[in-house]
Amino acid sequence: MSPDALPELPVRPVLPSVTRTLDEAGAAVLVAPPGTGKTTLVPLALASEKGRVIVAEPRRVAARAAAHRMASLLGERAGGRVGYAVRGDRRVSRDTVVEVVTTGLLVRRLQHDPELAGVDAVMLDECHERHLDSDLALAFLTEVRAALRPDLRLLATSATADADRLAAILEAPVLTAHARTYPVAVIWDPPPGRITPPLGLRVDPRLLDHVAATTRRALAEGDGDVLVFLPGAREIEAVARRLPGVDVVTLHGRQSGSAQDAALRPGAGRRVVLATAIAESSLTVPGVRAVVDAGLSRVPRMDHSRGLGALATVAVSRASAEQRAGRAGREAPGRVYRCWPQALHDRLPAQPEPEIAAADLTGFALDLALWGHPDGSGLALPDQPPAGALKAARSTLHDLGAVGDDGRVTARGRALADAGLHPRLARALLDGAALVGAQRAAEIVAVLDDTLSGGDDVVTLWRRARASGDKAFTTEVRRLRAALPPPPTPPSPAAAGTAAASRTGGSAVSLSSANEHSIGGERIPDDLAAGLVVGLAYPERVAKARERGGSSYLMAGGTAAELPGGTQLAGTPWLAVAAAERAAGSRTARIRSAAPLDEETACQVAATLLSDGAEIGWIDGDVVARRVRRLGAITLSSVRITDPDPALLHDALLTGLRAEGLSLLTWTRNAEELRGRLAFAHAALGDPWPDVSDEALLAADWLDLSKARRRADLAKLDVAHSLRRLLPWSVAGRLDEVAPERLPVPSGSNVRVDYTDPAAPVLAVKVQEAFGWQDAPRLADGRVPVLLHLLSPAGRPVAVTGDLRSFWAQGFPQVRAELRGRYPRHPWPEDPTTATPTKRANPRSR
Repeated sequence: MSPDALPELPVRPVLPSVTRTLDEAGAAVLVAPPGTGKTTLVPLALASEKGRVIVAEPRRVAARAAAHRMASLLGERAGGRVGYAVRGDRRVSRDTVVEVVTTGLLVRRLQHDPELAGVDAVMLDECHERHLDSDLALAFLTEVRAALRPDLRLLATSATADADRLAAILEAPVLTAHARTYPVAVIWDPPPGRITPPLGLRVDPRLLDHVAATTRRALAEGDGDVLVFLPGAREIEAVARRLPGVDVVTLHGRQSGSAQDAALRPGAGRRVVLATAIAESSLTVPGVRAVVDAGLSRVPRMDHSRGLGALATVAVSRASAEQRAGRAGREAPGRVYRCWPQALHDRLPAQPEPEIAAADLTGFALDLALWGHPDGSGLALPDQPPAGALKAARSTLHDLGAVGDDGRVTARGRALADAGLHPRLARALLDGAALVGAQRAAEIVAVLDDTLSGGDDVVTLWRRARASGDKAFTTEVRRLRAALPPPPTPPSPAAAGTAAASRTGGSAVSLSSANEHSIGGERIPDDLAAGLVVGLAYPERVAKARERGGSSYLMAGGTAAELPGGTQLAGTPWLAVAAAERAAGSRTARIRSAAPLDEETACQVAATLLSDGAEIGWIDGDVVARRVRRLGAITLSSVRITDPDPALLHDALLTGLRAEGLSLLTWTRNAEELRGRLAFAHAALGDPWPDVSDEALLAADWLDLSKARRRADLAKLDVAHSLRRLLPWSVAGRLDEVAPERLPVPSGSNVRVDYTDPAAPVLAVKVQEAFGWQDAPRLADGRVPVLLHLLSPAGRPVAVTGDLRSFWAQGFPQVRAELRGRYPRHPWPEDPTTATPTKRANPRSR
């Protein structure tokens, strides 16, 4: 179509600038708000000037809608000069010059054909939404233009003005198209009462009541259709039930293409269109005059420490709120009812968080490995992936056998990528087909890929989908079956097990009965087949009930989990958990969907987590010696070992001592005093005298543990004997010389030295026994003087000194004056330096 024949939409005046800029610079950024016509007019203009054009949209519904709209402008049906290709649905022909695809499909094509042979221009639409696939497509195309196709024209479009980062990546100018929209009145309509903030997927029903009431208000206060933004399909269904008698149309990603297309066609009368965020941009819902915005959005979140990925409900960003409001002013003046207070609006985030910041990066990491950049370095990504999240993703890929030790993609990794699924689900499809049959594996994986199918029992969801004849489900099952390789020649049982281990990077799954899809010659029942496939996808989520008949489980990965109340899965001994979420700060995850399993199958699908061996260690405050068979964190069996390895037993006792401290030992007076003497010698003389501080003793292997087997035995050890073993032979004979246990005093007594303070050993002696002593004794080869505690005849301290001469001259006269009247039978000479020392009192006079 000639540019002159294109409809008069706001983007049309800038089309010549777009084509000219692409001719001159090779790349450009176009900022064009919703309603300008960028998604439909720009590709047609590029096709008339440049040749074959690929348009990449972030969502399937947007891709189909854009193709149908452009085809209608040409007076054709989609599949002629304008076609589209999304997962499970493709309408193109030899005449197609504009092909609309999802960004995920574009990334797949780039992996197989980096040059995009026959393509003259690529338009990446809605780059501001910052989906993982959009970021990857931008980075890959930037590298393709630099290395392979400098002639490839690349246009990145954004509905918001925050385009500087895109321009910097592409090294391209920014063009702007201004929307001719009608004024939209903003009505702040918060709920009248307190609303509980959303948690995970849970939204307060009182908010949904208010959204329904606000929708009725919008219908009453004006004409035209009402577009209601809600976070997900569950909330859409809930609000629809609250609007009896109203013509309700729904629009969300889980619907079939025909159902989505119906919402984008004008209705016969007034309608209420309940939609998720897919209606924010790229799509035009005709007839809308009012928007009701619940103020919530649903985004992917990943708990990398526990391997739990889930969707979280968050507050909408200001940029998204503006786009939602703009839907009311496409065709006439409109109104937007915002279900939050105006004071809260300025505190909302300015832009939505990039998906790369918080999502599961396993598929992203596989794409990087396929492209040849396993760590993402060197790629022009708008934001680099978080290091921890990327490390966790690469570890998962390694466990799946998708990448080798060097991080580069393997043949199995390419097979997983070709399935067009998350790598975990691709593994479940490829390996599950051999175990339960291609049809059942494809059906179960199709159910798992639709993570919000309403219900916690995967088997029930599978049977419901199979019985419904839903076109989207059957189409996806056919696609998945087509992605499977042809069945191999039946191997021998031994060879099959080896092959499975090779394909799964060590996750061996027994294939001895694979070709019959049976166990013990009988067909695997559906319940177990579902659990097997779920377990192949998420082996670390295989879970065992903590107690018989209970709803509390422990996953093999170590996470505790609870089933919701009222579920028919309660009491199932083993589960394969397909989806679970854990609230911030909670130690327990909530199981959202699972399938029953048995222990044998659990051990097959999670074989890499299976261990069987002796466990000798300090556990729960004592030595434990047992032979344990585990599936990750799950204990399958435990048998006491009667003759544990002495070396392991020794290590276990040391571990316990280091964990709980030296108080586990019995410190006799002899041991305490010996430790004090050794501490003094080390402080005064250093090495080779041993360090006997708590830290040193806990770090050393100094105890004689040959007869100890448990905690109680530690209290029976001869600590003093073990301390003496620390003394090297070169100084062992000098301990009594360097740090004597007792010292002689002038009275003839041998008084015990107190080494409590290693820097100042204390000798407590009665004043009368020290008469005649000129100087305090010195220890440690004369380096450290003893601190004298001089006592009264009753044993009470009267003076502390290290300078005895000074005390006799200055301190003793005062002591003599105070105490000789109190203790008249004891000598108090005027000159203590010449007096006779004594430990006896004078006899009583008769």
